[in-house]
This record gives sequence, C-alpha cells and structure tokens, in this order.
Amino acid sequence: MGMFERYLSVWVATCIAAGVILGNLVPSVFASIASWEFAHVNLVVAVLIWVMIFPMMVQVDFSAVKDVGKKPKGLVLTLVINWLVKPFTMAALGWLFFKGIFADWVDPQTASEYIAGMILLGVAPCTAMVFIWSQLTKGDANYTLVQVSVNDIIMVFAFAPITALLLGVSDISVPWQTLTSSVLLYVVLPLVTGAVVRKNLLGKGEETLNTFLAATKPWSIVGLLGTVVLLFGFQAKTIVSQPQSILLIAIPLLIQTYGIFAITYGVAKWMKLPHNIAAPAGMIGTSNFFELAVAVAISLFGLHSGAALATVVGVLVEVPVMLSLVWFANRTRHWFV
Repeated sequence: MGMFERYLSVWVATCIAAGVILGNLVPSVFASIASWEFAHVNLVVAVLIWVMIFPMMVQVDFSAVKDVGKKPKGLVLTLVINWLVKPFTMAALGWLFFKGIFADWVDPQTASEYIAGMILLGVAPCTAMVFIWSQLTKGDANYTLVQVSVNDIIMVFAFAPITALLLGVSDISVPWQTLTSSVLLYVVLPLVTGAVVRKNLLGKGEETLNTFLAATKPWSIVGLLGTVVLLFGFQAKTIVSQPQSILLIAIPLLIQTYGIFAITYGVAKWMKLPHNIAAPAGMIGTSNFFELAVAVAISLFGLHSGAALATVVGVLVEVPVMLSLVWFANRTRHWFV
C-alpha cells in the first residue's frame, strides 16, 4: 500500500475538519461552487468523482466482462439486497426511531420528513463512489462494473414505484435529468473514455498500461479527498447549527449501514463467494446514490425540509463509515476462499 492508502483515514479526517472550518470561514466560496450545477449534479463534484474513478475504468477489461455471467451469484446477491431488503429496512428503522424512540424529541411533521429522507437514501444505491471502495478492497473491477450497471438499469424503472410505495404517495416526481445525467457522467462517459485509453495504451505494450495505472492510482484518492472537503464545506453551517438533529438522524443511518453490510457480507461468505466479489457486493449494498436522494428530497419537500437534511446527513456519514468497512473487509480477507 502507498502512503495515501496506508493513512487514508487520517487524510479523510483532516479533510472533514478542513471542510467544516472553511465552510464556516468562507461560506461564500462554497456557495459559489455549489451553484455550479446541472440537474442538481454539482459540476465540481462531478469532476472530482471523474478524477476518482477514471483510473479504475481504465482497469476494466471488456474481454473479461462477458465472463461475469458464468458466476452470477454475486450479482444476484447485490440485486436482492439493493431492491428487496435495503429500502424496506431503511423505512422500518426510520419509523422505529422517529415514530418511536425519538418521538418525544422531534415534532411529528419533522419526524415524517426525516423518515422520507431516509427512505430516499435507501432506494438509491450507489453509482459512482462504489468504484473507489471496490478498488480499496482489491475488488474485481469488471464484476463491480456489471453490478453497478445492472443496478443503474433497474433504478430507472424501480426507483419511483418503490419510493411511492414506501412514502405512501403516488405522485413522486423523479428528477430524470439528475438520474440520467449522473449515470452518464459517472458510469457511461468515464467507462467509454477509459476503454479508449486502455486500448491505446495496450497498443504500446502492457508495460505502458501498468505504468499509466501506477501513475494515476494516487489521483483516485486525491479525488476522494477533494470530494470530502467540498461535501462537508457545503454543509458546514448545518453541521454547526443543528448538531442534535444530525446526531438523531445519524444513529438509524449508522445502524442501517453497518447492518446491511453485515447481512451482505455474511451471506456472501455463506455463498462461498470470493473476496474480490463479496467485498464490492457489500459496499454496493451499503453506500447510496446521494445526488439523486438529495435532488428528490428537495423537489418533493423543499430545500430546508427535514427530508433534505436527512439525505445530507447520509452524505456526511457515508465516507467515514465506508472507510471503516473497507478496513474491516481488508482485515477479514482470510475468511473467504
């Protein structure tokens, strides 16, 4: 492991602190950056995510992608967790905490909005950042690509109906521009570009490809750290002004995140999946497509609603939690064949 990977938790903690401090010291700078968006997709964050995932896309070997169908169990596990388990456990935890355990601390209207925000996170599986979690656990890049791609296809058709079912409303307004733009930006375009670059590099010899991958690997971490600074900078005021609300929302989200990972990882071990498929499956099932969740929360409930705040808290807890799961997955590699 290089210096970046070895001390990644230290760099992330530093970037979280830097984001919160800078967001409160120079809020106008972050407000300006936040305004650079298209269909609720922030363009600066999009560039950083590109920097983060592009080296991984160059690793994808299309000649090996076709072999994924020969070992479909990992793909089936991912789809079952993402679409038949995760949305419903998230809704159940939301109701348990905000209609039960925390009922005396939150007014009913706000509690309902918090639950709605949690549901939106639960119905939106991760599209982009999962590639870096897969890389950090030495996951199979080709298999991860297929898992994410199939998830994206299903999301186009299943997001609105499942959200409507769990929210109890039938007029869910899905921001299709956000959905399609994010898939294009974070999966299709970097994948196509990566394939072109890979082909050109291989034309000059495999050593040239390996040299390129070694040179670009640290940039994945740079993209992650830059994204962390921006995300925490965008929400710095909220973090400082509403610490109690953030804590209340974070508790069920943490339980959901670790619980879903435990279920997925445990079932993967029971299914005797190799670690390079089991670990990414756990990461895909655990992380969220926060751009979509935040956009839908804002369009349905408003920018300053409890639902929007809940989706933002999902963003805030995801990176530190996912890093802890990466650490756990790497320490338990010997559990798998």
